[in-house]
Amino acid sequence: MKVARLLCLTVLFAMVSLMSGALDWPQFRGPQRIGASQESGLLGEWPKEGPRLLWQMKDIDEGYGAPAVVGERVYLISIKGLENEFVQALSVKDGKQIWATSLGKVGNPNQQPPYPKARSTPTVDGSLLYAFSSDGDLACVEAASGKIVWKRNVRSDFGGKPGIWAYAESPLIDGDAVVVTPGGSDATIVKLNKKSGVTIWKSAVPGGDPAGYSSIALVEAAGRKQYVQFLEKGLVGVDAATGQFLWRYTGMVGSPANMCMPVPRGQYVYHANTRRAAAALLQLKPSQDGVAAEQVYLERDLPNDIGGQVLVGDYLYGTHAETGLAAVEFLTGKVRWRAEGIGSGSIFYADGRLYLHGESGDVALVEATPEAYREKGRFTPPGQPQHTGGSMEKAWAYPVVANGRLYIRDLGTLWCYDVKKR
Repeated sequence: MKVARLLCLTVLFAMVSLMSGALDWPQFRGPQRIGASQESGLLGEWPKEGPRLLWQMKDIDEGYGAPAVVGERVYLISIKGLENEFVQALSVKDGKQIWATSLGKVGNPNQQPPYPKARSTPTVDGSLLYAFSSDGDLACVEAASGKIVWKRNVRSDFGGKPGIWAYAESPLIDGDAVVVTPGGSDATIVKLNKKSGVTIWKSAVPGGDPAGYSSIALVEAAGRKQYVQFLEKGLVGVDAATGQFLWRYTGMVGSPANMCMPVPRGQYVYHANTRRAAAALLQLKPSQDGVAAEQVYLERDLPNDIGGQVLVGDYLYGTHAETGLAAVEFLTGKVRWRAEGIGSGSIFYADGRLYLHGESGDVALVEATPEAYREKGRFTPPGQPQHTGGSMEKAWAYPVVANGRLYIRDLGTLWCYDVKKR
């Protein structure tokens, strides 16, 4: 009877997820992993005090990673002390915890500067969820119950080498596979069967790069389906089918903080690094060796903050620590406008608007247009947590919108706002 009941609940959970899938936020940077949502009917302007706060939870435990939201569940990764990093499911209705599953200990606890926290966003794929911890524990769990289906540690299984601040990657699901970046000389990037965890291939990138803190972008260009990743020694592309190393670009090397996820469109890839205060556009072309990455432009003062960049039409939007928010022609790098706005922050696009979560903790709504900076609302979430992890620690979690609700995380606090147009 218990088995039959569990089976019915699992099927029902999967059906609800499928029905609401178009409006869900199932992984890092949204449904297509590009920082954009197809959701519509959202508020075009916020009142002075901000949109309506539905609930606030102050005890979700600490982390820098954004939530994933599917159906009636919010999923996120947190830490409790340095011995327990865990993935948890909360109720969309009120933010209360439904289940929590331990992944392992926190990675590189003695890192300097000291930011030992959970860093990634879970990836939800149908009835399963994939969580990657800061110590390299990759787990596949049942989204309905939190029960572990399989688990591997990329340090012990693949000789993985993370950077100073441990692992920060959000897993990529590609068809029947899950792809992550252990780093190191033997298995810089690995592709595993998503149902069993069995290794499909290991890609040994020349130079044995340690992992950076970016997440893999799926790119189809130069006649090859590729996984493009920002490693410690540069941006690389490997063949998605075989793991064959294809190309490397080193224009952003020189900083340990290799964090920005690449922004692809067709044969082009936008690539940025905050510490280098620069960004580049690459064009991927077929070559005798497979694929060549040719630099289209390399410019300072373009959007390059760790909060990412988003492409809307022919224009790219994002923040810069010194010059604020900017709108840039994607193919030329020409800046159409700059505005201080709320300063550096994380960004995504939905329904004609840019949503920004500033490193200061403020949240803003800005019209996504190359014509001019047009702010449509700004507020400060109440009861913000105190940052004690170091002098440089900020509000780093990406904002999320799903099914008419805006989710903002900062360390151990999660806010949920109603942004649906009435």
